[in-house]
Amino acid sequence: MKGYVHSTESFGTVDGPGTRFVVFVQGCPMRCLYCHNPDTWEMNTGNQMDTDEIIDAYERNKMFYTNGGVTVTGGEPLMQVDFVTELFTKLKEKGVHTCLDTSGIAYNEANTAYIEKLDKLMEVTDLIMLDIKHIDPEKHQKLCSQPNEQILKFAEYTAAKEVPLWIRHVVVPGITDDPTDLYNLGYFIGGLSNLKALDVLPYHTMGKPKYEKLNMEYPLKDVPAMDKNTALELKKHILEGIKAKRNAINGNK
Repeated sequence: MKGYVHSTESFGTVDGPGTRFVVFVQGCPMRCLYCHNPDTWEMNTGNQMDTDEIIDAYERNKMFYTNGGVTVTGGEPLMQVDFVTELFTKLKEKGVHTCLDTSGIAYNEANTAYIEKLDKLMEVTDLIMLDIKHIDPEKHQKLCSQPNEQILKFAEYTAAKEVPLWIRHVVVPGITDDPTDLYNLGYFIGGLSNLKALDVLPYHTMGKPKYEKLNMEYPLKDVPAMDKNTALELKKHILEGIKAKRNAINGNK
């Protein structure tokens, strides 16, 4: 099976545990204001690669992936669920750790055919890295041009499927750094039984040159990068929310 692939990276170190082979698929319905890969937005374009080509590329350097594996990111991998499922199925047959890096935007519990496909993908997925852009529905719509309802439902779905989950959240000055929103995010993810890790990432401006190259206006051109230490301080609000949620759950038992 062939999929639309934007690019691959042989030695990824921030896309899951260990050193990983990373596949960036093409196509995403999100339009996040801070996206640094706008060239992955358009659907059904890019290089067409079949799953065996990707596995061959992985195996050329597999000695370096002893503690890593393969991550599929994007774009949005769940827009090509059949392709990712076939790839992960073949990788699991070879004992390779699989990681899905997603926004969850494609989830739709009303689409039973899609859910059946997603169920199959979950069976061959070792780890999900889920980017929750904003917990507040209105602010999420403004930030990403998409609602967050299905994203949050996807997070709950992964808990039901018992697939280990890493949450990632980018803190952007004046947009996603409100302490109340961060606490509420923590309170939500604190209820996910499969939560294994939380990454709070400081907003950076490294995407600006790419927008210029594509003759696109960068939406956050006047927003400064966030200091790493500030991001660490803001993470505490999320951790407080997680703790409060878990205390509430334990108190109800």
